[in-house]
Amino acid sequence: MDLLDIFGDASRASIGTNAAIYALLAIGLNVHFGYAGLTNVGQVGFMMLGAYGAAIAVGTWGWSLWAGLLVSVLACVAFALALGLPTLRLRTDYFAITTIAAAEILRFLVRARASTDLTGGPFGIQGVTGSFRDLNPYPADWDIRWGNFGFTNEQLWVMTVAWLLVAACTGLVQFLMRSPWGRVVRGIREDEDAVRSLGKNVVSYKMQALILGGVIGGFAGIIDLFDQGSVDPVGYRPQVTFFAYTALIMGGAATRFGPIIGAMLFWFLRQGVESMFRDLALREWPPGWLSGFLDGREGLLATTLMGVALVSLMIFRPQGLFGNREEMVLDAR
Repeated sequence: MDLLDIFGDASRASIGTNAAIYALLAIGLNVHFGYAGLTNVGQVGFMMLGAYGAAIAVGTWGWSLWAGLLVSVLACVAFALALGLPTLRLRTDYFAITTIAAAEILRFLVRARASTDLTGGPFGIQGVTGSFRDLNPYPADWDIRWGNFGFTNEQLWVMTVAWLLVAACTGLVQFLMRSPWGRVVRGIREDEDAVRSLGKNVVSYKMQALILGGVIGGFAGIIDLFDQGSVDPVGYRPQVTFFAYTALIMGGAATRFGPIIGAMLFWFLRQGVESMFRDLALREWPPGWLSGFLDGREGLLATTLMGVALVSLMIFRPQGLFGNREEMVLDAR
């Protein structure tokens, strides 16, 4: 087993663009779930609107990149309003069911053949990030390569923007959560009846938190669009939200850096396990039928082990790796 190659794959994934995308998703979920107590299981819907908003504006309508970014933000705000107005008074479990259903309905609408002229239907929209790549300040031959660890010039540019956006969103969320607005939101998470008795409009504060976390999730979609250079509905399935929750829970909900560290750790472990199983399959070890079973199932096995690790974490350390038990505890009983 080549441990150096496995560690290189895992390290590259832990600081790559995918880790930054999931960090943004987890930061948005941290606003929803960690601070406001909203069990949003449709965060991937905001991510999809962020990606499709910019892709439609640039690729279908021919607008500029900056106009496309504005369309993405407005689309996320509109989706949060449409989702929150009729549902924020529902119980937690009903709200969760509604959010995942809304995200799936949105995905099916986007991929419908009737939407082909606007969204590209099942084929998506291709080649819409040329203007973003033209802004790349790095020299054309400036690649990083150390053995199995490396990034191309274009990957470095997307990573730079992605992690700067992660830092900006983290700072914004922490600033807001230390403000009077943030204290009200935390109070709603603990006991919304008590907050309501003080004359606060609980639904309004929940809506504001839903919009804020949704827009941050939309930023994740924009970065995904920049990274892929295209957009299609296949990449926005429900499991994306559950992976983002895994990252949040691993790092610790209602913490400053929990979503970031959780996303990095999630991709380090996931890619590391996949690389390990792939290496074992190539070496045909262990011999016999088990080697054949491993071949081609690296992603499935990695996801299974991540699920086992998450269940174990919720049992033995429910506040996450870096969470404060007094601040946020996930009840796994």
